[in-house]
Amino acid sequence: MAVSPIAISKAIKGIDFPASKEDLIEHAKQNQADKEVIDLLENLSEDDFETVADVEKAYGEERQS
Repeated sequence: MAVSPIAISKAIKGIDFPASKEDLIEHAKQNQADKEVIDLLENLSEDDFETVADVEKAYGEERQS
């Protein structure tokens, strides 16, 4: 099942940027994100994110691969 952009947004809601991939993963776990969301975050090609837009861009690239 594909992860929706809304699921990603909910998972990282409230995080302070800039953030590392590890920060995103830990924050998503604290927000009780689904395993699919955590897996997607772990597989993002970028390691550091300046804004939520950077996360969305990396998510879009992940979906296309």
